[in-house]
Amino acid sequence: MPPRSSRARADAAAIAQLAGPLLVNNLATAGMVTADTVMAGWLGARDLAAVAVGANYVSFFHLGGLGLLMALSPTVAHAYGAGRDDEVGSYTRNALWLSLALSLLTCVALLLARPVLIAIAIPADVADLAARYVRAVAFGVPAMFAFLAMRFSSEGLGWTRPIMFTAVLAFGANVLGNYLFMYGKFGLPALGAVGCGVGTALASWSVFAFMWFYMRRHRRYARYAPLRHFEAPSRLRLRGILALGLPICGSVLAEGGLFASAGLMLGAFGPTVLAAHAIAINYGALMFMIPLSLHSATTIHVGHLLGRGDVAAGRQAGWVGMGLCVAIMAASALVLLAMRSRIAGAYTGDPQVLAIAVQLLAYVAAFQVADGLQVGAAGALRGFKDARVPMLLNLIAYWLVGFPLAYGFGVVLGQGARAVWGGLIAGLAVCAVLLSWRYALISRRAVAAQGNSSRK
Repeated sequence: MPPRSSRARADAAAIAQLAGPLLVNNLATAGMVTADTVMAGWLGARDLAAVAVGANYVSFFHLGGLGLLMALSPTVAHAYGAGRDDEVGSYTRNALWLSLALSLLTCVALLLARPVLIAIAIPADVADLAARYVRAVAFGVPAMFAFLAMRFSSEGLGWTRPIMFTAVLAFGANVLGNYLFMYGKFGLPALGAVGCGVGTALASWSVFAFMWFYMRRHRRYARYAPLRHFEAPSRLRLRGILALGLPICGSVLAEGGLFASAGLMLGAFGPTVLAAHAIAINYGALMFMIPLSLHSATTIHVGHLLGRGDVAAGRQAGWVGMGLCVAIMAASALVLLAMRSRIAGAYTGDPQVLAIAVQLLAYVAAFQVADGLQVGAAGALRGFKDARVPMLLNLIAYWLVGFPLAYGFGVVLGQGARAVWGGLIAGLAVCAVLLSWRYALISRRAVAAQGNSSRK
């Protein structure tokens, strides 16, 4: 057995190799949101607020589907590590059926956006525009979820390169769609914030078409034949995906729902505060894409090791992935503290929005280390297919700690955006501690169980 330090370096290299294309994907995905925010920002505070509110509304349902389909990555990784090729293709085909069902439910929810936004005190003019943006996004929802099913299947195989290609394509299609439809170029109507939704839908259909063609043609998938023939929905396969996917979905919604709720809470403070919050949350999300790629790579690498039966190596790989996430976010926080005025200035020229955004970016820097630790721990736990208890821990951290603090101090006591962000920081910090504790416990038990089994 190689020395521990050598194994750690090998794990770090393997995780980094898997994470590279995923990082391009995540940065391009965040770049799409950044492009939406910047391009809407130059239309004015009302359009920026509408895009921010609409995107927060969409994100809740997008994150739900994303969480369910994320189960495919560790599921396929374990099957791949164990050499069960037939299961890989079957899980992919069943995930596509699941994506279709998710699309239908999500589109219905998106069409109900306006009354929901009005009910939570979003100003009527912003709610109207945001609802129209959401309806435009809905046209791309079926393609978005089908793409995610194919993406997570490919991730589970450790083949992340096509995900990088699709991300670059999505970013280009989104920016082009925004340019054409937001500003009315080449004789097209100037749709403003609604045009931003059209750009998002076009990007979704573009990446779906590319990934479908790629998985059918590339030799890397030939052994698994994920799209070569029709397969009716399998109760066994769908149950396997949902057993892991539902608690992952709960965890993703617990965190994503808190951040989406923060945006909706701040809608009552007017478009200036909401626009500043959109800038801060957008930059935070952009930087989060780096540890998020390491999170996914950690899940894949740990899953492959566990599929091969090497539990001790899988445990150490999880710790390495968590350490990488923390290191990256610590460096990011230092850069943000030094550069936050310039960063905010890249988003807006409105002096009122700029002043508030600079303050909020300091809060973003404050939570980044905890954010890196919690996402790294979540990735390691998913590699072990441990999702139910982490879901409960997420709910405790975000909705019994983070949300009450954010809503109570920010809205009820009227202390505004900074108090809301304080609640977010508290929730992330508690979550990071709880998930790290859970990983230490569950991975130690798994190693002990394998040791006991080998001695019998």
